[in-house]
Amino acid sequence: MRIGEIEIPCYVLADGTRVLAQRGLQAGIGLSQGGGKTGSRRIVELMSELADKGVDVRGLIARANSPIRFIPPHGGNPADGYDATILPDICAVLIDAQQKGSLGKGKHREHLAARAAQLQHGFATVGIIALVDEATGYQDFRQRDALAKILEKFVAKELRPWVKTFPSEFYKQIYRLNSWTYTEGSGRPGVIGHWTNNIVYKRLAPGVLDELKRLTPKYPGGDNKNKLFQRLTDDFGHPKLKEHLAAVLMLMKYSPNWRVFMDRLDHEFPQWGSNMMLPFPDNYDPPSETAA
Repeated sequence: MRIGEIEIPCYVLADGTRVLAQRGLQAGIGLSQGGGKTGSRRIVELMSELADKGVDVRGLIARANSPIRFIPPHGGNPADGYDATILPDICAVLIDAQQKGSLGKGKHREHLAARAAQLQHGFATVGIIALVDEATGYQDFRQRDALAKILEKFVAKELRPWVKTFPSEFYKQIYRLNSWTYTEGSGRPGVIGHWTNNIVYKRLAPGVLDELKRLTPKYPGGDNKNKLFQRLTDDFGHPKLKEHLAAVLMLMKYSPNWRVFMDRLDHEFPQWGSNMMLPFPDNYDPPSETAA
């Protein structure tokens, strides 16, 4: 973690705790590392001295006496660190002590106050949690992890048995909205598959359509061997699909044509990670069934 010329090693533990290395924290706030005293003792002694002068040290004596033991990513011996939120509190105490005249005299104490002010300014701009996440790359992992949790809820590891899921009314409404003639059991234009991906799967949750496509094998001609909905989980993905279909059918039934329906769909259920569709021109003419 870097603020100006100050650098403090930082880590994110498996449980999400953001940790600052003890020795790096000590150096970062301007405490010397010589004299044979550990970082925790130097911080404790400084806070104890300030507490004796009437400065509110925010429980930092106990916190500094309870470092977190962890194994660094490169392995080796366990290291000591502190929850990252300790650093803003240390800086606030040092600045408060200086303003009250309790920090002491001399270049070393002035250096502590200057470091605290510099660090506190950095926190006010970015925030300590964001600084640690940026330095460790954890914000990227957090985003991937959040997406993975969504996909885990929606997408099943095993293929579900085929059960009729899309009602005939869904396709009847597509035909009606485009002024096509619907015949039960007849083949459908290929464009309907693309529209179904747009209307349904792209609007369920981020990444769901891509994950379903990745897991669904294809015939040599490019058609899917299974229906995409067969990969949705029984307890979450499939119910969400049925819920979305019911809402979509309602929009379809109360829309006079395809243009109005798509405008309403984009307003009510925008695609995840996509821009809104541009409005259709007033002279929009839906494609014929044959042309599709």
